[in-house]
Amino acid sequence: MAGDPRGTAGEPTVVMATIGAAHGVRGAVKLTVHAEDPATLKRYNPFQTADGRTFKVKSVKPIGKALVAELEGVPDRNAAELLRGTDLLVPRRRLPRPDEEEFYHIDLIGLQARLVSGEILGVVRAVNDFGAGDILEIVGPRTVMVPFTQVCVPAVDLEAGTLTVDPIPGLLDEPGEPPADAEISDTNDGGA
Repeated sequence: MAGDPRGTAGEPTVVMATIGAAHGVRGAVKLTVHAEDPATLKRYNPFQTADGRTFKVKSVKPIGKALVAELEGVPDRNAAELLRGTDLLVPRRRLPRPDEEEFYHIDLIGLQARLVSGEILGVVRAVNDFGAGDILEIVGPRTVMVPFTQVCVPAVDLEAGTLTVDPIPGLLDEPGEPPADAEISDTNDGGA
């Protein structure tokens, strides 16, 4: 789930859904749901928005490949269209405790990333998913993208505010630099 560092009351919030296009003429909206199970969205009522508004989801149902919701206080298509792109947020404290070895993105953002040697790599600025799994964006002397896998990130300690990075070969090489394990050969063979 995507995270928003601070909600309207200054506490961490999580984006549970984003409102898309209006659906029909009675105020229903299409949603992009960031929860693992979209059918459970109503249990997180009420939702906040970044500008301080509050909405309650009255119903959620799949229609074709879309997920359509009715929101209290959204009476017609015109009102629904004005909400396009609005994120529906909940305070982090209202989310269930994740299973062991599972983390909410909001909990990873801000952690200090250290190499297995103890050297500080930087701070997690974002958790992205470009289609092949979560990638940590770590900002330090330079920005690096680290796959959030057990191999590359073998330890996360939320209480200490740290995570450990064990980079795969080439992950931390400078752009344009040959990989650390590449053999350097002399291409000048002295021929004519």
